[in-house]
Amino acid sequence: MLRGCCLARRGALACIDGGSRHGRGAAIGCRSSGKRGRSSVAQQPLITAQKSGKGEHAWAAVVGLEIHAQISSNSKLFSGSQVQFAAPPNSLVSFFDASLPGTLPVLNRRCVEAAVMTGLALKCHINKKSLFDRKHYFYADLPAGYQITQQRLPIAVNGSLEYSVCVGKKQSQVITRTARIKQIQLEQDSGKSLHDELRSQTLIDLNRAGVGLLEVVLEPDMSCGEEAATAVRELQLILQALGTSQANMADSEIERQIIELENGREILNETRSFDCKLGCTIPMRDKEGKQDYRFMPEPNLPPLLLYDTASLPPGADPQQVINIDRIREQLPELPSETREQLIQQYGMLPEHSFTILNEVGLLEFFQNVIKETRAEPKKVTSWILNNFLGFLKQQNLAVNESPVTPSALAELLNLLDRKAISSSAAKQVFEELWRSKGKTPSQIVSEKQLELMQDGEALDRVCLAVMEEHPQVVLAMKRGNPRAINKLIGLVRKATLSRADPTVIKEILEKKLSS
Repeated sequence: MLRGCCLARRGALACIDGGSRHGRGAAIGCRSSGKRGRSSVAQQPLITAQKSGKGEHAWAAVVGLEIHAQISSNSKLFSGSQVQFAAPPNSLVSFFDASLPGTLPVLNRRCVEAAVMTGLALKCHINKKSLFDRKHYFYADLPAGYQITQQRLPIAVNGSLEYSVCVGKKQSQVITRTARIKQIQLEQDSGKSLHDELRSQTLIDLNRAGVGLLEVVLEPDMSCGEEAATAVRELQLILQALGTSQANMADSEIERQIIELENGREILNETRSFDCKLGCTIPMRDKEGKQDYRFMPEPNLPPLLLYDTASLPPGADPQQVINIDRIREQLPELPSETREQLIQQYGMLPEHSFTILNEVGLLEFFQNVIKETRAEPKKVTSWILNNFLGFLKQQNLAVNESPVTPSALAELLNLLDRKAISSSAAKQVFEELWRSKGKTPSQIVSEKQLELMQDGEALDRVCLAVMEEHPQVVLAMKRGNPRAINKLIGLVRKATLSRADPTVIKEILEKKLSS
């Protein structure tokens, strides 16, 4: 799961003046404090050529991210303690997790493999030798007084994350952008502090202490909260993990800094928390500088050595070494490849492929419908995005909570494809499927008598009767009024209780008028 994201450590608001940009200065930064369950923003002073008045310059936001992703592993990064969500407090804590004297870390192979796979997927250079460091700070849920991380020489560096944003009036133009990845490092999580204000006490739960994290550091290559959220969502898809990013935090902080700078005030180096009720960031504490962490080499862990096929020692035990090339061969299909396949195989528009992939569970739903229906893929896409997804949003449901199954939608589209029902009847059936759980589309069609008229002679007689009852409309049609035939089609459909195909009705009417 994604533990948090932040505005860049190296980003800032840049002043654009007559084509020149005054120095970015050191960063606005933003950290998500996972251990305390709050997002925060840390800032450093912006260096500008001169102080300017309000409204004299346009401000350009520069946004970067630090993302902590919890590694999917059965045990913790340096101990054999189980990783389990919602376990009783302090029930999954080893002696090492509690930092008892004499305990030593043992590196989890699964966590290392996950870091290498993530680095490869994000086009990083994998360091065959990486180091572990101690990052010192003092908090109640950090028993050792330090975290083990990879500050000096991380496991992966110099990668990139491609993400796409939809622009234009109808959001139909897709632009691909790239955010540089500075590094990916392994580190252990801290515990959790539960503040009981009623009793004025803090309770500590160390179940999370020592859980393996991937810290992904993105350079400040984004310009707004929307871009940051899109990049985070793309990373979520790549990691196949759980988690969200509230882009409104980034946008509100950008707006706050613009106001501060235009009023001649300094951006302080502090940690800020996002207040959901106020819709803005509020100060929490002064931001610790990098030097305050007192990084030092971790004395209890040797350098982490990785190999590729060329450098693998002869006769090496595969269980004792990690082969980068072997992990590369096991990389799954990435989201960008899946979208390209949807476009090529089903003729899907690029913007539709993003929606299908971004909604959790929607791709699987789409693929299951495709397997069971004879309808054209474009029609399936249209129904899922316009009707199915619309109902989900209206009812605030997830895909896996939908009362309409892929089989039910496939059956409905089959009825429509073989012209057993009209488009309007299909929409009635779809609405009924949401209300009548357990009923099939065929049962609803039969109960409500929504089948299209298959008797051509009977429909011919209905058309003739309607024309005789409305001679003025017929006359207007003969005089070339284009609306007249639509009027007649509507009258025939009303007479047949909407059970006649409008296309067939039009053909019959035109034939009779021309004879």
